[in-house]
Amino acid sequence: MKRFFIGALACIGALSILFVIGIVGLLVLASSSKPSVPSNLVLELDLDQPLPEYVLDESFAGAFGKRPTTVRDVVDALEKAGSDPRVKSVVARVGSPGSAAQAQELRDAVQAFRAKGKRAVAYADSLGESGNGTGAYYLASAFDEIYIQPSGDVALTGISIETPFARDAFTKFGVVPHFSKRAEYKNAVDTYTEQDYTAPHREATERFTGSLYGQIVRGVAEGRKMTEAQVRDLIDHAPYFGKEALEAKLVDGLRYRDEVYDDLKKQAGEGAQLLYADKYLERAGRPHTRGDTIALIYGVGELVRGKSQSNPLSGGQAMGGDSVAAAFRKAVEDPRVKAIVFRVDSPGGSYVASDTVRREVQRARDAGKPVIVSMGTYAASGGYFVSMDADKIVAQPGTLTGSIGVYSGKFVTADFWAKLGVNFDAVSQGRNANMYSSDSDFTPEEKQRFENSLDQIYADFTTRAAAGRKIPVEQLRDVARGRVWTGEDASARGLVDALGGYPKAIELAKEAAKLPKDAPVNIVEFPRPKPTAQVLAELFGERNGDNSEDDVTTRAATWAPVMDQARAVYQLGEQLGLTRGNARSSALYAPPPAIRW
Repeated sequence: MKRFFIGALACIGALSILFVIGIVGLLVLASSSKPSVPSNLVLELDLDQPLPEYVLDESFAGAFGKRPTTVRDVVDALEKAGSDPRVKSVVARVGSPGSAAQAQELRDAVQAFRAKGKRAVAYADSLGESGNGTGAYYLASAFDEIYIQPSGDVALTGISIETPFARDAFTKFGVVPHFSKRAEYKNAVDTYTEQDYTAPHREATERFTGSLYGQIVRGVAEGRKMTEAQVRDLIDHAPYFGKEALEAKLVDGLRYRDEVYDDLKKQAGEGAQLLYADKYLERAGRPHTRGDTIALIYGVGELVRGKSQSNPLSGGQAMGGDSVAAAFRKAVEDPRVKAIVFRVDSPGGSYVASDTVRREVQRARDAGKPVIVSMGTYAASGGYFVSMDADKIVAQPGTLTGSIGVYSGKFVTADFWAKLGVNFDAVSQGRNANMYSSDSDFTPEEKQRFENSLDQIYADFTTRAAAGRKIPVEQLRDVARGRVWTGEDASARGLVDALGGYPKAIELAKEAAKLPKDAPVNIVEFPRPKPTAQVLAELFGERNGDNSEDDVTTRAATWAPVMDQARAVYQLGEQLGLTRGNARSSALYAPPPAIRW
């Protein structure tokens, strides 16, 4: 019997090994027989939904599932296609770009493609219909031509920001929000403590929307060859039905998708084919794959302590301080790396996690590896904290940045529970053991300690930001105070060095590394994506024996989605007083505004 069990186990082990080898072999065979790029090609872009900035590769699904097309994928595909004689034109189905900064990154790439003498066409069934289509139209205006379906419309109605205020709702629930902030423009807590805009909150929001609105007007005017006054007038009289949009010269024709696509294929030549950007990159390869190495490190999502996390159910990501710090250490240790581009797309988060990443940016520079930050949609509060020690900071004009400030506090829920006939009693040792309990307010001593911590964090943030930006601390504090800025306004105030996206960041990285402007470079992501074979091996329980802190992959990937969902539900309940929670940690956080555009 013993021999039988040993034999059975050996057989199972051998079959498992053969299964892994078979899968790997099939993948190798598939990669060796991939199709080539057609000789006549129309590059197709699906921009109907916002693109993710970065996708963590940490699980079986990440290894075998369809990887979403990212912002960088589209930028790289357009750059590669611009110099590829097989690519005759590009057609994009345009919808929501997500944010002004993402729209501007894509607009820049489309305009660079057009500068190579190639045609770019935008198509949409409708640019708005029952919603605001300003963002979609802003993106479309970068193309040579815009077409919509005859039944479509153009809802170029402008932009607005809506902010919820729930002070009275909390009062009805018997929940008391006790929060403090540094300084008056740090408006994240206003949702809990106010019932409408405070004067500073309104001032900052009006300035932010005004800056974005000006950028949109200028972009549309340039793309459609109109004056800014004409564009403002068109916006004030929108929306426009199909024929009205054509008469107003907002679109170049009312055509169905098949008509637009067939026309482009005819113009491309006999046998022309459509190919999506991700497939094109798989076959043609990316640009920037030879020459001196520039590391690319992503910092995407809310900043948290520990490892980076990804939730495939919600699509959300968290930037783990340990993970990003480890990526920096690996890049610094690699002798091939001449400079680092740090792509930041984060509204902030943990003060401690932010400082963990900031320290590694500083250490990279001290080691002779220049760091260039490229800001995406958001790089505010903690997102700015991790950026401020870089050699140069690049942002899009519409990037939400700044918010140099801090807030913290807790919800006191004793009255809520009392209404339900529930009382929580406690036994504790230590005068301040219940300082962060949601059952009671701060004592005077606790309140003083709490306020002191915010003072210290704000002083640290502003002092370090002033040192990183090489400006007097008092000047820095004038533009800090928790206030958010567009990238355009931040540049005018010394918080940002240049406006642009990936190409500008790469240009500055070469300059910082003392490489010729036209020198080819090899862009390498850190941490390096794991080979499929390694992901499979780890899923089967095999480890490489290296349990060092530089293993930046979340090992609990299987449980991460479940834990993220549970955490989200708990935090929502905590904010409504339905669960008992402690104080928020000191947060360098600027919640993304609900922008309608």
